[in-house]
Amino acid sequence: MLISKKILFFITIPVTILSSNVFAQQKTKEQARMEKHNRINQMLRNEEEGVPAFEKQSITSIKNHHDGWGIAFEKGFSSSAYKTTIIQLELTEKQHRKEQKQSNPGSINGGFAYFGRPFVFGKQNIFYQAKLGIGTQIMIGGKSNKNGVAVYGILVGGFSAGLLRPYYIQFSVDTGVAYLKYQSETKDAFLNLDPTKDIIGGAGLRKGWNEIKFNPGVYAKASLRFDWARFNQVVSAIEVGFMADMYSKKVVQMIDVSGRSFFPSGFIALNFGRRK
Repeated sequence: MLISKKILFFITIPVTILSSNVFAQQKTKEQARMEKHNRINQMLRNEEEGVPAFEKQSITSIKNHHDGWGIAFEKGFSSSAYKTTIIQLELTEKQHRKEQKQSNPGSINGGFAYFGRPFVFGKQNIFYQAKLGIGTQIMIGGKSNKNGVAVYGILVGGFSAGLLRPYYIQFSVDTGVAYLKYQSETKDAFLNLDPTKDIIGGAGLRKGWNEIKFNPGVYAKASLRFDWARFNQVVSAIEVGFMADMYSKKVVQMIDVSGRSFFPSGFIALNFGRRK
């Protein structure tokens, strides 16, 4: 009898544990099902109230700064109906306020006529920015109806890589054509009072990529985004805001003009994307 009780005891324990595990799993599955059901209901209520309901968003932006232009790519992950964590990658080109493009009507050397690209007289470096930042998007006002406008406030900050590419100009020389960048020995040619005498035109995108200099920095951005898309799964928005960049070294863009390390700028952007 004692042996039978022991056998029954050792059989009962595994069965009890197994039953508990099965019950716990069923309870966990039921909780997950209810949470998903509640989340879907909440999303439907948000949609009815004009609050776009989504878990992820992907946005591409075309930006116009008062001192340049740029493009940006954004990924967003919603933590609630009103708050989204966003990660942005942005590429921009900054222009100096003294930059002014001009063209050479034509140059003749050795019987050959040259017609060059537009160029910027007195330019020393082309300044690019590559930015990676993380921030928050907060809904300020939802769409009252499908023809309404949702308003978002955005704060982003992160790392900014300043990239300086030497500015090359195409010159007419005794031997034909030469591409030159600014150096002490070419200063007189770059600052010739009659730039159309020897300058043919700009070098475009062909020169200077293997001579880029890196200047690390940080940036911060604050903006408002106005989304007028008729369907909440689509992003069609205008964004206006202010951005500031700070670099570890001064950035020189123009010849004989002192460089600077702080770059504030206002911008307006067109945003296009999708939510899901």
